[in-house]
Order: sequence, then structure tokens, then C-alpha cells
Amino acid sequence: MLIKEYRICMPLTTEEYRVGQLYTISKHSHQESEKGEGVEVVKNEPHEDPVHGPGQFTEKRVHLSSKLPSWARAVTPRIFYITEKAWNYYPYTITADSHSLQCSFLPKFSIYIETKYEDNCGDSENIFHRDKILGDHEVSFLDIAFDEIPERYYRSLEDPRFFSSAKTGRGPLREGWRQHTKPIMCSYKLVSVKFEVWGLQTRVEQFVHKVIRDILLIGHRQAFAWVDEWCGMTMEEVRRYEQETQEATNELIGLVAPAISVSEVGQPTATHSAPASAPSTPLNDEAPEFLAPPKTRPRKKSAPETLTLPALQERAGAE
Repeated sequence: MLIKEYRICMPLTTEEYRVGQLYTISKHSHQESEKGEGVEVVKNEPHEDPVHGPGQFTEKRVHLSSKLPSWARAVTPRIFYITEKAWNYYPYTITADSHSLQCSFLPKFSIYIETKYEDNCGDSENIFHRDKILGDHEVSFLDIAFDEIPERYYRSLEDPRFFSSAKTGRGPLREGWRQHTKPIMCSYKLVSVKFEVWGLQTRVEQFVHKVIRDILLIGHRQAFAWVDEWCGMTMEEVRRYEQETQEATNELIGLVAPAISVSEVGQPTATHSAPASAPSTPLNDEAPEFLAPPKTRPRKKSAPETLTLPALQERAGAE
């Protein structure tokens, strides 16, 4: 198992990011969805935890067949999806991903992510209580403005070095911004990747961490770059936006939106007992060196500049 702690600062408060995170995930999931592919929301319902209190449980199926890199498509079934389960007790969240039983692509593979959000510049030490973590782990600071992301995912409108918010007056971000920017918050993410296959474990776990690192940077950059779209929304408004967007996304990928029902949901029983990540973000299409074949497929274009919700627009016109 390879464990790393990522710290990602944002020029926001934790209360602001609570809304921004929900908005960003919903919008990005819709942007990445195509007919028969994308993010299907299976459950999105309240959940009460005896320790963390009231929260929200979500279960998603991320359909990935056509979005996998060529080296992965060669060894996966035609129908392939990842199940993501998340328990959100903001400012504490748990995310766990598990491969569908239809896929044996990566046997004995799991990812588990614990997240805590605090109003500081990433200087809280031992926030996850290292004495309860198996083995040592590396701490990496990710800079949303100056750390590089894969070129194919770069968009100038989402570059914090150039973006300036009309509503908040924040940005662009300059060198050393974390030391003098107010307000500031930090996402602390403890990521555990486990791939128990002899001879491949180290290389696969390192590769997955690289993908997760890119996903985290892209997602946090977008949350800041889209701040003028979600700034001022209440939790009720963003939850309504989330539900409407999920319904439109499910229709877009050719699936019927499931009913939102309250049911008893099992909580992970122990830290690092289940897998996790944020798979709605674009996956890296470069294979590890030991698996990469010659590249013959052209890279896909990046996501559209703006979010469009065809289903919602048609309903509005009908009204």
C-alpha cells in the first residue's frame, strides 16, 4: 500500500468551498458525459453517522469504456464502470471506489481517500493522527496556480495565474500567494492506493497516485475559476442545482434518473478499509512505461467552454 497526504490550498473559506465543491463536481460530471458514457447517479440521500452526525451519501457509476487509455481498453470488458461511494460530513469526507464485479481489469486494487478541510494555509500537522496510520506517508503540497497539469487538460480560462473573479475580487494568483492571500483554506487529503499483485505493486500504485494528483489539481483549479458561477448560492440552491444536473446527466448518457430514496447505508468500518478517488475527472491516457503500447489514437479535445444542460433547457422552454 502506498499512502500519500496531499494539501491543496484555495483562496476561499471552508464554508464557501462547501458550495463550490458541490457545484464543481456536478458541472464537471455533466461536461464529461456523453451518450452511453459518463457519470450515472445511483443514490444521493441524507445519511446520519453516530460519530460525524448528519451528512450526505452518494453512489455513482462512472461509465468509462470509451474514456480509458488504449492500453487499458485492450484488457477490459466492453462494458466497464467504477462505483464511487462517498460519505460527506463536511468538513470531513470519505470517498471509496470499487471496481464493478463485471470487471477483473485490476484485481486486488483499491483506493481510499479521507479528506478534512480547514481555514489555514496547510500548516496543520498530524491532522489525520499518524499513530493510527499504517506506516509512514509522504506529504505533498499542490499549488493550483503554479503546479503543472497535463497539457491536454489546460484551459487558459481556468488558469489561476490569469483568472480574476468579478464577484469576489480574488485573483490572479501570484508567486507566494499562499503566504499572503486572505481568505485561505486547505483541503487535506489522505490517499491510500493498494494493488496487491507481486511484481507490479509499486509501479501501479505510483502511477495511480500520479493520476490522482492531476485529478486533484484540475478539480480545485476549476472550483476557483468557476467561483463567479456559484458564489452566493445557498446550500438549498446548490443541492437543487446538483439534483437537476444529475437528472440531465443521467438522461444524457441514456439512463433513467433513479428516484432519491432514504435508506440505511453502511458506513466504512475502519480507515483504509475501502477504496476511493474522484473518477469523474478526466483520466490520464498515458500508460505506465511497463504497459504502454505505441500510441496511435489522437487525443480527445478538452471539455466544452461552458456547461449546457439540454434537458433542463427544453423543460424551461416548454414552461
